[in-house]
Amino acid sequence: MIFREAQKDDIKQLMEVRLAVKENTLSNPSLVTEADYYNYLFNRGKGWVCMVQDRVAGFSIVDLTEKNVWALFVHPDFAAKGIGKKLHDCMLHWYFGQEQDDIWLGTTPNTRAAKFYALQGWKETGLHGTKEIKFELSFKDWKIRQAGS
Repeated sequence: MIFREAQKDDIKQLMEVRLAVKENTLSNPSLVTEADYYNYLFNRGKGWVCMVQDRVAGFSIVDLTEKNVWALFVHPDFAAKGIGKKLHDCMLHWYFGQEQDDIWLGTTPNTRAAKFYALQGWKETGLHGTKEIKFELSFKDWKIRQAGS
């Protein structure tokens, strides 16, 4: 496994991973375009991929504009191998090197993702929209977590 920053040539595979997940699926996949991925990767924030041979096994993207996690997904073929945690940590290490503001994300309740974020120290703070729960992580809590690692 190789972890590196996402590149423009990765976008098609990022989209494939996003469509392959079994939880937190897109209600209308055509609404998230290649241009959206490009914008979040290179104008609004940054992303990382986990490569297994020439295949994207998972990816994460953080948005500095909205101070949130835009995406963190692992292809089901590569689940439960530590990829999500490593991508999470790469993303947050970079984010908190740029910002000290809280970061947030929304995810579907009662999913593996919701449990994952709670285990990583994120605090549930209410609802995001009508179908997702909102989690937040502060710079202070991130630093405490890093010191304990």
